Amino acid sequence: MEEEDLPTESPWGVINAGPVRKVKERGSTIPLKLPSATQVFVFPKVEMKKMIALGFEGSANKIGVGIVSLDGTILSNPRHTYITPPGQGFLPRETAQHHLQHVLPLVKSALETAQITPQDIDCLCYTKGPGMGAPLQVSAIVVRVLSQLWNKPIVAVNHCVAHIEMGRVVTGADDPVVLYVSGGNTQVIAYSEGRYRIFGETIDIAVGNCLDRFARVLTLSNDPSPGYNIEQLAKKGEKFIDIPYVVKGMDVSFSGILSYIEATAVEKLKNNECTPADLCYSLQETLFAMLVEITERAMAHCDSKDVLIVGGVGCNERLQEMMRIMCSERGGRLFATDDRYCIDNGAMIAYTGLLEFAHGASTPLEDSTFTQRFRTDEVKAIWREANLEKLNGLAEKII
Repeated sequence: MEEEDLPTESPWGVINAGPVRKVKERGSTIPLKLPSATQVFVFPKVEMKKMIALGFEGSANKIGVGIVSLDGTILSNPRHTYITPPGQGFLPRETAQHHLQHVLPLVKSALETAQITPQDIDCLCYTKGPGMGAPLQVSAIVVRVLSQLWNKPIVAVNHCVAHIEMGRVVTGADDPVVLYVSGGNTQVIAYSEGRYRIFGETIDIAVGNCLDRFARVLTLSNDPSPGYNIEQLAKKGEKFIDIPYVVKGMDVSFSGILSYIEATAVEKLKNNECTPADLCYSLQETLFAMLVEITERAMAHCDSKDVLIVGGVGCNERLQEMMRIMCSERGGRLFATDDRYCIDNGAMIAYTGLLEFAHGASTPLEDSTFTQRFRTDEVKAIWREANLEKLNGLAEKII
């Protein structure tokens, strides 16, 4: 049967032929371990149960509640941000109080927008970590209470992995090198043998933390975020100020850069040697060049051409532009999302938790705790393993 003979509206999947075969699954292309052959195979589609999860994200200054189905459809995704005065950060206790104040109204809003009831929900998911202790505790307590009220199972989710899976389902990226950049994390990641492996990371503070703390030096507004306001000010910069550039293999360091520019800013602004816009421009260019370098090195190591940027700093248009140029020079592609999905949100927790739940994972009530340190590579990505095993098993039967 030739590919063009397949009816347009067919109950079958993608036809694959030749030495390299791939099958489409929810927008991604998964390679099959098949030998070369001239036969053409037709793979039946697997019908998935209409499963729905409700997820809670509250690891930092945002509290979000998302409702997502297993096919990646986002039914609702409201969130609320704790914003402090210019020049100030956010403390754990005050942030937790903010989350407590807004979490239940967000649950109500999410259910109304999704037009579902608690009876329609298959599982409740929450961020186990990493993050700030007090804010994380709010989500953990709320999910325990609702689990008992609604008689629903719980799934604990790794915040970093949730960013990756949300980025993959939204952009359609299959198996990219991932740059995860936020206020608390900076990692270069790729999937290998059942886990998301960290190839490079910051050895001190995160890139988002560096930007946020410099915004305090300039007393920039925290609304909608200090990083966003640095980005807008950087667009007006005309003069580049030399700043230390610290790359160690595939790792980076930002604390020394922050100390240097904090001291430099006071002196140079006092002497009218530059403007705040020049400093923001110089800092962005330096930090992002470092991130592009370590990402490209990871691409070469993994023999990959595609990059996915996730995390709050991933919204930055200049970072996306620099990364896109590098990817195009290597014949690859950049995948990125906007602030709806780059920034912390409940939908990413719901979707990742639902992937785990659909493959048999759940968290007993007594284990539904939180942890401030929870590395990306600690999680066994059972959903990705299961998909590859299922496809390879099907291929072996056909052969």
